[in-house]
Amino acid sequence: MKGLTHDVEFRKQQLLGLLRFLDENRSELIEALHTDLHKSYYESVVYEIDFTKNDLIYCINKLQKWTQKEEVNKNALTMLDKAFTKPEPYGVVLVIGAWNYPVQLALLPVIGAIAAGNTVILKPSEVAEATANLLKRLLPLYLNPDCFQIVSGGVLETTALLAKRFDYIFYTGNTAVGKIVMMAAAKHLTPVTLELGGKTPTYVDADANLAIAARRIAWAKWTNAGQTCIAVDYILCTRSVQNKLVIELQKAVEEFFGKDPKASKDFARIVNSRHFQRIKKLFSGGRCLFGGEMDEEQNYVAPTALCDFKEGDAALTEEIFGPLVIFINIDGLDEAIEYINYREKPLAFYAFTNNKSTAARLIEETSSGCVCINDAMIQACLEHLPFGGVGSSGMGGYHGKHSFDTFSHQKSVLIKQDFFLEKLNKMARYPPYHTGKVKMVSGLLNKKLRRGRGWGTAVVCATVIGVLAIFLKGFSYSVYEGY
Repeated sequence: MKGLTHDVEFRKQQLLGLLRFLDENRSELIEALHTDLHKSYYESVVYEIDFTKNDLIYCINKLQKWTQKEEVNKNALTMLDKAFTKPEPYGVVLVIGAWNYPVQLALLPVIGAIAAGNTVILKPSEVAEATANLLKRLLPLYLNPDCFQIVSGGVLETTALLAKRFDYIFYTGNTAVGKIVMMAAAKHLTPVTLELGGKTPTYVDADANLAIAARRIAWAKWTNAGQTCIAVDYILCTRSVQNKLVIELQKAVEEFFGKDPKASKDFARIVNSRHFQRIKKLFSGGRCLFGGEMDEEQNYVAPTALCDFKEGDAALTEEIFGPLVIFINIDGLDEAIEYINYREKPLAFYAFTNNKSTAARLIEETSSGCVCINDAMIQACLEHLPFGGVGSSGMGGYHGKHSFDTFSHQKSVLIKQDFFLEKLNKMARYPPYHTGKVKMVSGLLNKKLRRGRGWGTAVVCATVIGVLAIFLKGFSYSVYEGY
C-alpha cells in the first residue's frame, strides 16, 4: 500500500467516495444529528451536510491544480536551474472531531488530509453518540480501509491514540484538552492544528442599525442553541444601547422561534445533562433580561440575555457555549478595545458600526482569529478565508485550499543543470578563498535596498543575465526533464 495515497487519481476517488457517503446517507445523518442535538432539518442540511459537501466539491474541482509544483524566482547562481516547491503529504494524520457539529468538524479536516495525500485515523466525538456510531458504521463502506480508519470511544481511546506517533494531529475542541493534545504531540515533535474556542466579543456601536444587528446577533448566538465555537459570547455596548438592543433581540427571538422557543422545531437542545448543568451555573451572579426558562428533562435552555455580572463570575471567564448572551457595559470604543485586549485572544470578533474609522480601529487594534464587521459567524462560509484561532483560541487554519495546505509539507526542490559552468564554481565558490572571490559572489548575490532610483541599471543587468541564461541553457543537459 506504500505510496498509494500519493497518486492524485486515488485521492480523487476517495473524495468522491466521501461525496457519495453524504448523498446516499442524507436522511440517516439528519436523524442522527436530531438525536444528538435536536438539530432542525435546516441546520442539519445547511450547516452540516451541505457545508461539508460544498467544501468537498470545491476540493475535488481544484485538486489537480493544488497538487502541481510551483516554480519560484531564482538568483544569479541558480538562473540556469530548476527551482520549485512541491506539496507532499505528511504521512499518517490523526483527526479528533468535536460534538457540536459532529459531521462538519469531523469530515472537513479529513477532506483536506485526503486531498493532500495522507492516510487518516478519524476519532469522532463520543458525546454526539448517534452521529459517531453512524460514521463508524458507514464511512468504511466508502473509503479504502487500508488508508482510512475510524476509532470510536471516549477518553481512554483518545489517550491511547495520543500515545502513538503520528505525522500530523488535527484537534477541534476546548483549550484545556488542546493543551493535552499539544503535549502529547510534542513528545514526537508532531505538528498540530488546534481549533479551539474562547469568548467571542461583539461590539455594538451607538450608530449601528440595532434592528439588523439584533437579527444577525440572534442568528449567530442561537443557531445550534449557542453551541458554536464562533457564536457571540458577550456584547460590549453602552447601557443606552443595551436597553434598545435587548428589545430588538427579543423581537428577533420571537420572529425566529415563536413565543415559546421550546416548541420550535428550529431550536436545538443542549447536548447532554453535564453541559446543561454547566450552563445552568453560568446564571449565577447575573441579572436576567429575558429568557431563562429551563427544562432539565429535555436539556432545554431558552434563548437568554444576562447582565450585571461582577469581574470573576463564571459567565465572564468561561466560554458560554450555550444559549446565553452576556451584556457588558462600556463607555465607548476605547474601553471596548481595552477590555478585549486585556483578555485571551478570541477565535472570532464581531462589531456593528456604520463608522468606517471605528471599524478600522477595531480591526487594527485588536487580535483574533477572524473579524466580521456588521455581521456575525457568516465569515466561516467563505472557503477562501482560513478558519482558525490565535493564542489560546488555537493555531493553524483550514477550509478550502487552506485545508490542503495545512496537511501538506511544501518541499523545496532545486535541480542543478549547469555542469558546464563548473569553472565558474572554481573561480567563485570553492576554496581556497580570497577577497577577489568575496567581491565576485557579493556582487552577484547581495541585495540592495530600493530607493526609487537606479532601476535602469537593474533592468539592464537582469535582461543581460536572462538572455545569457536562455542562451546557455540550450547547451545544458539534464536527466530531470520530467520536472
